Amino acid sequence: MLKYTLKIDGMMCGMCEAHINDCIRKTNDKAKKINSNHHKKITTFLLNEDENIDNIVLAIKELGYNVYEINKEEYKSKNLKLKRLFTKNK
Repeated sequence: MLKYTLKIDGMMCGMCEAHINDCIRKTNDKAKKINSNHHKKITTFLLNEDENIDNIVLAIKELGYNVYEINKEEYKSKNLKLKRLFTKNK
């Protein structure tokens, strides 16, 4: 699973965050754990595989926001250790 982090200029409030989150959901129904933060000016989401996200970036720009940086990294669930603890004891 891959975690994408977009740095976005123009988010001013919680409604801006909601607009961007909804835009990503509508553009790519495979995106999971979508989260935006207007204070940090970032949006993060997960995809199962390496995908071209140009359509997401374009949709965000059409809303009036500027995506000025895109980062991609391998995502490791924080709950994995807890799952292992509970399944070992069974």
